[in-house]
Amino acid sequence: MKDFPPAGSPPMCPASPNDKLPSVRSGPGTRKATSGRSWQTRPLRVMHIITRLIIGGAQENTLLTVEDLIRDFGDTVLLVTGPAPGPEGDLFDRVQQRGTPCVVVDELQRAIHPARDVLAYRRLLALIRQWQPDVVHTHSSKAGILGRLAADAAGVPAVVHTVHGSPFHPFERPWRNLFYRWAERMAARRCDGLIAVSHAMRDLYLSHGIGVPERFEVIYSGMEVDEFVRDRPEAAALRERLGIRPDEVVIGKVARLFHLKGHEFVLAAAPRVVAEVPNVKFLFVGDGILRDQLRRTVAELGVADRFVFAGLVPPADIPVYLQAMDIVVHCSLREGLARVLAQAKLAGKPVVCFRLDGAWEVIEDGRSGFLVRPRDADELADRLIRLARAPELRRRMGAADAEALRARFDHHRMTSQIRAFYERLLEQEGTRNPAAAATTAGPSVHRARRR
Repeated sequence: MKDFPPAGSPPMCPASPNDKLPSVRSGPGTRKATSGRSWQTRPLRVMHIITRLIIGGAQENTLLTVEDLIRDFGDTVLLVTGPAPGPEGDLFDRVQQRGTPCVVVDELQRAIHPARDVLAYRRLLALIRQWQPDVVHTHSSKAGILGRLAADAAGVPAVVHTVHGSPFHPFERPWRNLFYRWAERMAARRCDGLIAVSHAMRDLYLSHGIGVPERFEVIYSGMEVDEFVRDRPEAAALRERLGIRPDEVVIGKVARLFHLKGHEFVLAAAPRVVAEVPNVKFLFVGDGILRDQLRRTVAELGVADRFVFAGLVPPADIPVYLQAMDIVVHCSLREGLARVLAQAKLAGKPVVCFRLDGAWEVIEDGRSGFLVRPRDADELADRLIRLARAPELRRRMGAADAEALRARFDHHRMTSQIRAFYERLLEQEGTRNPAAAATTAGPSVHRARRR
């Protein structure tokens, strides 16, 4: 039998799904004992649930939120995640180093698997009932659906979900889109608040009847902005180590080598860019299942000597890699709001990306970068060539809006906004259902309120 660790103690990653998890509160009514005491005057118990802790934007966002809640607000926080297999890398080293309380649920996996998903739901329900959080905050599609259902069934006072990106999109199979839209509508009715990382994501969900406007909050995905802003003299040494000459113009892309990340569009544009700007070099940062396929493609295109595959890079090193680049390109077909757009701008780099989702909320076309038509490799090549030929244009676009973005994407601001959102939802819980404030209320009360 294992007790949950308090904030600041060594993490529990991974934990066996067969562990018995003892209750940590003294009585059956303590979860809802809120009358006469403001949620703002005491620490909260918050459980964050995410499908997997791979190296990625949603995962980094979640981990920063957890760390900030513990450090800045004194909250007791437990991070619950599934395993993170595959070549993309994971963030468990940071979890261990920071002593973040964490439990791995082996059954919580990304792929749809009805039998395993039922087991994951039961495991999450047991965790929630025994840990008794004030807030359950879910992230990503699978954890978002199962976690919200479990939190609602357990009668958690406030259930929150962050929309980092949409699981339904034009490039998914129709039956999957139908299923995901249905599942998201159902799960939205079982939570109190929805956070979108961009206005584009909020508007997309509302347009499909998922959630209602008054329950949505737009909170930009925070990051350690100072790490990207400060000058990185080691970037020159990095370029040399990667075999990049000082006179070469580096077009860089930071993303997992995975489907829908858009590497194929950069490859399609590359031969023309190389033909017109011979001193250009492409730098791919990240790893994934498409690594070998992409390497074969650049060889077939005859531009292998113009590409550098950096492989898996620790998140702490990404600021140096961005400063080693002259232009950042991002062609993902599915993003809520790609964090690398803001990171590139903080590092003073111009960005070329597809005009999709929340990209327009960071990049102003023609001023701080270029927004191109999705899947248009010719327009992509045009914009890359224009920037590669014009050092002054790169400098001017790279400097545009950097200061405003520094304030907007600071992780302390993000966490403060999220914490304030929790408090508002908890106050509403006590106001809307005053009987529940002093007595134990079953899940049916919460379901009636949320719907």
